[in-house]
Amino acid sequence: MIILSGGTGTPKLLSGLKRIIPEESIAVIVNTAEDRWISGNLVCPDIDTVLYTFTDLIDEDKWWGIKGDTFYTHESLKKLGFHELMRLGDQDRALHILRSELLRDGFTLTQSIDELRCSFRIDARILPMSDDPLATMILTPEGEVHFQDFWIKRQGKPKVLGVRFDGLDKAEPTPEVINALNCEDSVIIGPSNPITSIGPILGLKGMRSILQKKKVIAISPIVEGKPVSGPAAKLMNAMGYEVSSVGVAQCYADFLDVLVVDRKEDCILPDVSVLKTDIMMGSLERSIQLAKFIVDSV
Repeated sequence: MIILSGGTGTPKLLSGLKRIIPEESIAVIVNTAEDRWISGNLVCPDIDTVLYTFTDLIDEDKWWGIKGDTFYTHESLKKLGFHELMRLGDQDRALHILRSELLRDGFTLTQSIDELRCSFRIDARILPMSDDPLATMILTPEGEVHFQDFWIKRQGKPKVLGVRFDGLDKAEPTPEVINALNCEDSVIIGPSNPITSIGPILGLKGMRSILQKKKVIAISPIVEGKPVSGPAAKLMNAMGYEVSSVGVAQCYADFLDVLVVDRKEDCILPDVSVLKTDIMMGSLERSIQLAKFIVDSV
Protein backbone atom coordinates (compact mmCIF):
# COMPACT_ATOMS: atom_id res chain seq x y z
CA MET A 1 0.00 0.00 0.00
CA ILE A 2 1.41 3.38 -1.04
CA ILE A 3 0.64 6.57 0.87
CA LEU A 4 1.66 10.11 -0.08
CA SER A 5 2.50 12.00 3.09
CA GLY A 6 3.40 15.42 4.42
CA GLY A 7 2.69 17.48 7.50
CA THR A 8 0.94 15.91 10.49
CA GLY A 9 -2.40 14.68 9.12
CA THR A 10 -1.11 11.66 7.23
CA PRO A 11 1.15 10.42 10.06
CA LYS A 12 -1.95 10.26 12.27
CA LEU A 13 -3.49 7.96 9.67
CA LEU A 14 -0.27 5.93 9.53
CA SER A 15 -0.40 5.39 13.29
CA GLY A 16 -3.66 3.53 12.79
CA LEU A 17 -2.73 1.88 9.51
CA LYS A 18 0.39 0.21 10.89
CA ARG A 19 -1.75 -1.51 13.50
CA ILE A 20 -4.14 -3.18 11.06
CA ILE A 21 -1.95 -4.26 8.13
CA PRO A 22 1.59 -5.68 8.02
CA GLU A 23 4.11 -2.86 8.31
CA GLU A 24 6.26 -4.32 5.53
CA SER A 25 3.34 -3.86 3.11
CA ILE A 26 3.39 -0.07 3.60
CA ALA A 27 5.40 2.37 1.47
CA VAL A 28 5.26 6.06 2.34
CA ILE A 29 6.36 8.66 -0.21
CA VAL A 30 7.17 11.79 1.78
CA ASN A 31 7.40 15.48 0.96
CA THR A 32 10.93 16.93 1.19
CA ALA A 33 10.29 20.50 0.04
CA GLU A 34 10.08 21.75 3.63
CA ASP A 35 13.51 20.38 4.58
CA ARG A 36 15.91 22.97 5.97
CA TRP A 37 19.51 23.06 7.16
CA ILE A 38 19.47 24.19 10.80
CA SER A 39 22.61 24.65 12.93
CA GLY A 40 24.70 22.69 10.43
CA ASN A 41 22.32 19.75 10.08
CA LEU A 42 19.55 18.84 7.68
CA VAL A 43 16.11 18.78 9.30
CA CYS A 44 13.46 16.84 7.37
CA PRO A 45 10.25 17.61 9.28
CA ASP A 46 7.83 15.50 7.26
CA ILE A 47 10.14 12.48 7.00
CA ASP A 48 11.09 12.59 10.67
CA THR A 49 7.46 12.71 11.74
CA VAL A 50 6.86 9.52 9.74
CA LEU A 51 9.95 7.86 11.27
CA TYR A 52 8.82 8.73 14.78
CA THR A 53 5.27 7.60 14.04
CA PHE A 54 6.42 4.11 13.05
CA THR A 55 8.61 3.82 16.16
CA ASP A 56 5.88 5.17 18.48
CA LEU A 57 8.31 7.91 19.55
CA ILE A 58 6.21 10.74 18.12
CA ASP A 59 5.07 13.49 20.48
CA GLU A 60 1.33 13.05 20.02
CA ASP A 61 0.56 16.43 21.57
CA LYS A 62 2.37 18.27 18.76
CA TRP A 63 2.75 15.56 16.12
CA TRP A 64 6.36 16.50 15.57
CA GLY A 65 9.48 15.68 17.53
CA ILE A 66 10.03 12.98 20.15
CA LYS A 67 7.81 12.65 23.20
CA GLY A 68 9.63 13.45 26.44
CA ASP A 69 12.57 14.99 24.60
CA THR A 70 14.81 17.54 26.31
CA PHE A 71 16.04 20.82 24.83
CA TYR A 72 19.35 21.44 26.59
CA THR A 73 21.30 22.11 23.39
CA HIS A 74 18.70 24.50 22.05
CA GLU A 75 18.55 26.42 25.33
CA SER A 76 22.36 26.51 25.61
CA LEU A 77 22.61 27.96 22.11
CA LYS A 78 20.05 30.59 23.07
CA LYS A 79 22.13 31.58 26.12
CA LEU A 80 25.10 32.02 23.79
CA GLY A 81 23.07 34.43 21.67
CA PHE A 82 22.26 31.99 18.85
CA HIS A 83 18.57 31.70 18.06
CA GLU A 84 17.62 28.62 16.07
CA LEU A 85 14.70 28.82 13.69
CA MET A 86 13.31 25.56 15.09
CA ARG A 87 13.17 24.39 18.71
CA LEU A 88 14.96 21.08 18.22
CA GLY A 89 14.98 18.42 20.93
CA ASP A 90 18.21 16.69 21.93
CA GLN A 91 17.20 13.19 20.79
CA ASP A 92 15.67 14.65 17.65
CA ARG A 93 18.92 16.51 16.95
CA ALA A 94 20.89 13.25 17.18
CA LEU A 95 18.93 11.95 14.19
CA HIS A 96 19.66 15.16 12.26
CA ILE A 97 23.37 14.86 13.04
CA LEU A 98 23.56 11.26 11.84
CA ARG A 99 21.61 11.99 8.65
CA SER A 100 23.80 14.98 7.87
CA GLU A 101 27.00 13.00 8.44
CA LEU A 102 25.73 10.33 6.05
CA LEU A 103 24.97 13.00 3.45
CA ARG A 104 28.43 14.51 3.88
CA ASP A 105 29.88 11.02 3.41
CA GLY A 106 28.21 10.76 0.01
CA PHE A 107 24.90 9.06 0.81
CA THR A 108 21.81 10.22 -1.03
CA LEU A 109 18.88 11.43 1.05
CA THR A 110 17.07 8.17 0.23
CA GLN A 111 20.04 6.10 1.38
CA SER A 112 20.42 8.10 4.58
CA ILE A 113 16.73 7.69 5.44
CA ASP A 114 16.96 3.96 4.78
CA GLU A 115 19.89 3.77 7.21
CA LEU A 116 17.78 5.52 9.84
CA ARG A 117 14.82 3.27 9.07
CA CYS A 118 16.99 0.21 9.64
CA SER A 119 18.43 1.66 12.83
CA PHE A 120 14.88 2.12 14.12
CA ARG A 121 13.95 -1.39 12.90
CA ILE A 122 11.06 -0.06 10.86
CA ASP A 123 9.73 -2.54 8.33
CA ALA A 124 7.74 -0.04 6.27
CA ARG A 125 9.50 1.66 3.38
CA ILE A 126 9.95 5.40 3.96
CA LEU A 127 10.84 7.09 0.69
CA PRO A 128 11.84 10.74 0.24
CA MET A 129 9.99 11.98 -2.83
CA SER A 130 13.25 13.13 -4.41
CA ASP A 131 16.99 13.24 -3.77
CA ASP A 132 17.13 16.63 -5.48
CA PRO A 133 17.10 19.76 -3.30
CA LEU A 134 13.78 21.61 -3.17
CA ALA A 135 12.35 24.42 -1.13
CA THR A 136 8.78 25.61 -0.64
CA MET A 137 8.76 29.40 -0.92
CA ILE A 138 5.85 31.55 0.27
CA LEU A 139 5.24 34.91 -1.39
CA THR A 140 4.07 37.53 1.12
CA PRO A 141 3.60 41.32 0.87
CA GLU A 142 7.04 41.64 2.53
CA GLY A 143 8.71 39.35 -0.01
CA GLU A 144 9.36 35.66 -0.54
CA VAL A 145 10.29 33.48 2.44
CA HIS A 146 10.99 29.80 3.02
CA PHE A 147 7.97 27.87 4.32
CA GLN A 148 9.68 27.29 7.70
CA ASP A 149 10.23 31.04 8.11
CA PHE A 150 6.59 31.66 7.22
CA TRP A 151 5.15 28.98 9.50
CA ILE A 152 7.56 28.97 12.46
CA LYS A 153 9.34 32.34 12.60
CA ARG A 154 6.31 34.36 11.45
CA GLN A 155 3.73 31.90 12.85
CA GLY A 156 1.83 31.78 9.57
CA LYS A 157 0.57 35.35 10.04
CA PRO A 158 1.61 37.08 6.77
CA LYS A 159 -0.86 37.24 3.91
CA VAL A 160 -0.03 34.62 1.29
CA LEU A 161 0.12 35.89 -2.28
CA GLY A 162 1.51 32.75 -3.87
CA VAL A 163 3.50 29.56 -3.44
CA ARG A 164 6.55 28.45 -5.42
CA PHE A 165 8.63 25.27 -5.23
CA ASP A 166 12.23 26.23 -5.83
CA GLY A 167 14.11 23.51 -7.74
CA LEU A 168 10.99 21.62 -8.79
CA ASP A 169 11.69 22.19 -12.49
CA LYS A 170 14.86 20.10 -12.16
CA ALA A 171 13.72 17.59 -9.53
CA GLU A 172 12.80 14.01 -10.28
CA PRO A 173 11.21 11.25 -8.22
CA THR A 174 13.77 8.71 -7.04
CA PRO A 175 14.07 5.26 -8.64
CA GLU A 176 12.80 3.85 -5.34
CA VAL A 177 9.64 5.97 -5.60
CA ILE A 178 9.04 4.94 -9.21
CA ASN A 179 9.59 1.27 -8.36
CA ALA A 180 7.16 1.44 -5.45
CA LEU A 181 4.50 3.05 -7.63
CA ASN A 182 5.01 0.50 -10.39
CA CYS A 183 4.31 -2.32 -7.93
CA GLU A 184 0.90 -1.07 -6.79
CA ASP A 185 -2.43 -0.46 -8.50
CA SER A 186 -3.72 2.05 -5.96
CA VAL A 187 -2.36 5.10 -4.13
CA ILE A 188 -3.65 6.83 -1.01
CA ILE A 189 -3.17 10.56 -0.50
CA GLY A 190 -3.33 11.23 3.21
CA PRO A 191 -5.22 14.09 4.88
CA SER A 192 -2.37 16.53 4.38
CA ASN A 193 -2.25 20.10 3.09
CA PRO A 194 -2.82 19.71 -0.68
CA ILE A 195 -0.70 22.74 -1.57
CA THR A 196 2.57 22.48 0.36
CA SER A 197 2.51 18.94 1.78
CA ILE A 198 1.26 16.99 -1.26
CA GLY A 199 1.72 19.58 -4.01
CA PRO A 200 5.52 19.19 -4.31
CA ILE A 201 5.18 15.41 -4.69
CA LEU A 202 2.64 15.86 -7.47
CA GLY A 203 4.84 18.44 -9.15
CA LEU A 204 7.70 16.03 -9.74
CA LYS A 205 8.32 15.06 -13.35
CA GLY A 206 5.90 12.39 -14.50
CA MET A 207 4.15 11.98 -11.16
CA ARG A 208 0.68 13.07 -12.25
CA SER A 209 0.91 10.88 -15.36
CA ILE A 210 1.73 7.86 -13.17
CA LEU A 211 -1.19 8.59 -10.85
CA GLN A 212 -3.59 8.80 -13.79
CA LYS A 213 -2.98 5.07 -14.28
CA LYS A 214 -3.74 4.21 -10.63
CA LYS A 215 -6.79 4.12 -8.43
CA VAL A 216 -6.24 7.18 -6.26
CA ILE A 217 -8.03 7.66 -2.96
CA ALA A 218 -7.57 10.99 -1.16
CA ILE A 219 -8.68 11.98 2.33
CA SER A 220 -9.76 15.58 2.64
CA PRO A 221 -8.07 17.62 5.40
CA ILE A 222 -10.93 20.15 5.32
CA VAL A 223 -14.03 19.95 7.53
CA GLU A 224 -16.85 22.49 7.21
CA GLY A 225 -14.69 24.98 5.35
CA LYS A 226 -11.76 24.86 7.76
CA PRO A 227 -8.51 22.87 7.73
CA VAL A 228 -8.15 20.39 10.57
CA SER A 229 -4.76 22.00 11.28
CA GLY A 230 -2.09 24.12 9.65
CA PRO A 231 -2.16 26.94 7.07
CA ALA A 232 -4.03 25.12 4.28
CA ALA A 233 -6.76 27.78 4.11
CA LYS A 234 -4.38 30.64 3.30
CA LEU A 235 -2.42 28.52 0.86
CA MET A 236 -5.45 27.18 -1.00
CA ASN A 237 -6.94 30.66 -1.30
CA ALA A 238 -3.67 32.04 -2.62
CA MET A 239 -3.54 29.34 -5.30
CA GLY A 240 -7.12 29.91 -6.41
CA TYR A 241 -8.85 26.97 -4.70
CA GLU A 242 -11.84 27.28 -2.40
CA VAL A 243 -11.24 26.05 1.13
CA SER A 244 -13.45 22.99 1.03
CA SER A 245 -13.39 19.32 0.17
CA VAL A 246 -14.42 20.37 -3.34
CA GLY A 247 -11.31 22.55 -3.46
CA VAL A 248 -9.19 19.58 -2.36
CA ALA A 249 -10.69 17.48 -5.17
CA GLN A 250 -9.84 20.25 -7.63
CA CYS A 251 -6.17 20.04 -6.57
CA TYR A 252 -6.20 16.36 -7.61
CA ALA A 253 -8.73 16.65 -10.45
CA ASP A 254 -6.71 15.02 -13.23
CA PHE A 255 -6.26 11.67 -11.45
CA LEU A 256 -8.59 11.43 -8.43
CA ASP A 257 -11.00 8.48 -8.25
CA VAL A 258 -12.28 8.56 -4.65
CA LEU A 259 -12.47 11.39 -2.10
CA VAL A 260 -13.06 10.56 1.55
CA VAL A 261 -14.68 13.43 3.42
CA ASP A 262 -16.02 13.97 6.90
CA ARG A 263 -19.60 12.89 7.47
CA LYS A 264 -20.50 16.55 8.15
CA GLU A 265 -19.53 17.54 4.61
CA ASP A 266 -22.05 18.21 1.85
CA CYS A 267 -19.86 17.29 -1.11
CA ILE A 268 -20.99 16.15 -4.54
CA LEU A 269 -18.41 15.72 -7.28
CA PRO A 270 -18.82 14.72 -10.92
CA ASP A 271 -16.65 11.77 -11.97
CA VAL A 272 -15.35 11.23 -8.40
CA SER A 273 -16.81 8.86 -5.82
CA VAL A 274 -17.37 10.60 -2.47
CA LEU A 275 -17.24 8.49 0.69
CA LYS A 276 -18.25 9.86 4.08
CA THR A 277 -16.91 8.89 7.49
CA ASP A 278 -15.47 10.50 10.63
CA ILE A 279 -12.06 11.78 9.52
CA MET A 280 -11.13 13.47 12.80
CA MET A 281 -8.29 11.54 14.47
CA GLY A 282 -8.16 12.81 18.01
CA SER A 283 -7.11 9.45 19.42
CA LEU A 284 -5.41 6.24 18.34
CA GLU A 285 -8.80 4.51 18.24
CA ARG A 286 -10.08 7.12 15.78
CA SER A 287 -6.95 6.70 13.65
CA ILE A 288 -7.49 2.95 13.54
CA GLN A 289 -11.15 3.39 12.60
CA LEU A 290 -10.28 5.69 9.70
CA ALA A 291 -7.46 3.40 8.59
CA LYS A 292 -9.87 0.44 8.49
CA PHE A 293 -12.33 2.50 6.44
CA ILE A 294 -9.61 3.42 3.95
CA VAL A 295 -8.30 -0.14 3.65
CA ASP A 296 -11.82 -1.39 2.97
CA SER A 297 -12.19 1.29 0.27
CA VAL A 298 -9.07 0.41 -1.70
